[in-house]
Amino acid sequence: MKTGKKIGIAVIVLALVAGTLTWVLTRETKPRTSYDTTTVRRGQIINTVTATGTVEPIVQVEVGTQVSGIIDHIYADYNSVVKKGQVIAELDRSTLQAELESSTATLESNKTEYEYQTKNYLRTKGLHEKGLVSDTEFETAEYNYMKSKSAYEKSQADMFKVRQNLGYATITSPIDGVVIGREVEEGQTVAASFETPTLFTIANDLRQMRVIADVDEADIGSVEDGQRVTFTVDAYPDDVFEGSVTQVRLQATTESNVVTYEVVVDAPNPDLKLKPGLTANITVYTMEKNDVLIVPAKALRFTPEGMEAPEADPANYRAKTLWLDNGGTLKSVAVTAGDSDGIFTEVTGEIKEGDKVVTGLGMGIAVTEAQNPEGSSPFMPQPPGQRKKKK
Repeated sequence: MKTGKKIGIAVIVLALVAGTLTWVLTRETKPRTSYDTTTVRRGQIINTVTATGTVEPIVQVEVGTQVSGIIDHIYADYNSVVKKGQVIAELDRSTLQAELESSTATLESNKTEYEYQTKNYLRTKGLHEKGLVSDTEFETAEYNYMKSKSAYEKSQADMFKVRQNLGYATITSPIDGVVIGREVEEGQTVAASFETPTLFTIANDLRQMRVIADVDEADIGSVEDGQRVTFTVDAYPDDVFEGSVTQVRLQATTESNVVTYEVVVDAPNPDLKLKPGLTANITVYTMEKNDVLIVPAKALRFTPEGMEAPEADPANYRAKTLWLDNGGTLKSVAVTAGDSDGIFTEVTGEIKEGDKVVTGLGMGIAVTEAQNPEGSSPFMPQPPGQRKKKK
């Protein structure tokens, strides 16, 4: 009897274990949907355009010479501070002085001839009017008078030209500024026959600089005058310089099939750190908004599965719907989307700071009936104080 009883108990225990295992292995899992949320907050929306440019003086003049000759003296060097009208170089004057003397002699000779032919013409004209000289004599006198007059006037023009050329032998600074380039040495011959040779390059004021940047055609549409700009140069990697857009030039430049437009950026240089020719990496702030309500851009594209968002205003392309976590349930709210930086978007409407907005589906959590009171195992005891619901 005792042996049979033990066998019966063992059979019952094995049945309970088998039943429990069967329930565990065959139970149906119920996925619990979870959502990623973020808090609506106030922040900054910024859009920028980046480009590379070159630091240049705002006013830069190349000083040349209009006459050919030998450089006799140089009075300015690199980094020399010069004033407008200051003599910075002189050409050899000997040839020009000889031309002046020759022109002076020619002018005096032509003047004498002109005065003589004028008197002769007036005298012949009077006699011709009285019929005392022939028409041929009068015409000859008139011809000689006109010819001498033209020669005299030409001599006057040549004299003016020679005097001007003699003056051009003295090279003066056209502006107040700093010499940033010197292309000649004393004793060097310069020829101005075909083009004006450059002797000096003078920058007006190095405390006021500019950056000429090449902006890609895909970004130029958002760049406007007055926008804030920051830039750095390799010479001072830890310094950030500030300026503003002063001009967007309309002429395009194509290089290697890449189209760019020149953007001029004002660059104050009170410390004289910026030097002509430095490469600048600029950032143009095409849009800046501070202290606005922002949400992740992906939140505006999210719609929970199996749920329909209220129909937005079709006449307003900025009308959007956000889903809020309302204490475990989802609630849709209508908002108006503003500017975006690609990550965050400005929103206004039925939303406030601190709201929990849904941005997407979270990690799915497998919920078993053992974790669900409604699906608890009939073989497991109930937790204290919890009753099984009646069906």
